[in-house]
Amino acid sequence: MTSASDHLPIVFGVDAIEPAEAAVAWAADEAARRGVPLRLVHAVLPVAHHVRGVEESAHHKALRLLGDEALDKTTVRAHERQPGIEVTTLIADGTPAQVLVRQSAHARLVVLGSRRLGRLAGALSAYSATQPVSALARCPVVVVPEAERTVEQPPCLVVGVDGSRGADAALDHALEASAVRGASVRAVWVWQPPLLGFADEGTALELCHRQLHEATAGRLGSYRDVPLSHAVLPGHPVEALAEAAEHALAVVVGRRGREGFTGMRLGSVPHGLLHRAVCPVITVPPADEMT
Repeated sequence: MTSASDHLPIVFGVDAIEPAEAAVAWAADEAARRGVPLRLVHAVLPVAHHVRGVEESAHHKALRLLGDEALDKTTVRAHERQPGIEVTTLIADGTPAQVLVRQSAHARLVVLGSRRLGRLAGALSAYSATQPVSALARCPVVVVPEAERTVEQPPCLVVGVDGSRGADAALDHALEASAVRGASVRAVWVWQPPLLGFADEGTALELCHRQLHEATAGRLGSYRDVPLSHAVLPGHPVEALAEAAEHALAVVVGRRGREGFTGMRLGSVPHGLLHRAVCPVITVPPADEMT
């Protein structure tokens, strides 16, 4: 049985300045794999002050022309990668984050390339999209780095599990994504030793193993054929997940939810992985926040 969301497009954010080749390939492959359209979206910052009687400034027109050219080039690259997919394009006024968050309400996935801006630049730049879109989107967001790397065989997706509703949604997405790829899932629970005070590591790890199995029990549903393994790792969650997923297809994590400002909604672990992980990072909203 299929749902309406099964036919929603894969949305890809097009950067006219720094084309993201690896991310284009990822988005085109995903559209072909799922048999859905690929929608290429480019945002143009709006004119701050309009002159009476003039619809657009010359600068704004130039930006739109640059965006149109970038969309045309990305369409060619997507069809070179996957000739059979349907590709549509959209250019809209707004910051990239604003435009892509709006598009996420009608998307199955949003795919972005990673510019690897520093933390402060990534938070303040009007052109930065990875953090705000990952925090606010109504669908899962995939951030694909450009660096080449090797992927382990047989392929695997790593998912962070901590018993939260965001992690439950991340596990559901990881199982579904693995099923369409013929991959396995490695569910990872990270135990962070206390900075102060004494902790019985053996007892703590045993408790984490029990919590991990409880969190994954009953969530396989129709994906019982997907191989699922469990791992409890000591250390910092960002570092442990990034290392565990170094040669994985992707690392999948849940975000916090509606509460708080953008950074708080994203959560410290997804935020850290966007800067640390060498593999694609898939951030999944809680189920009640998705389209």
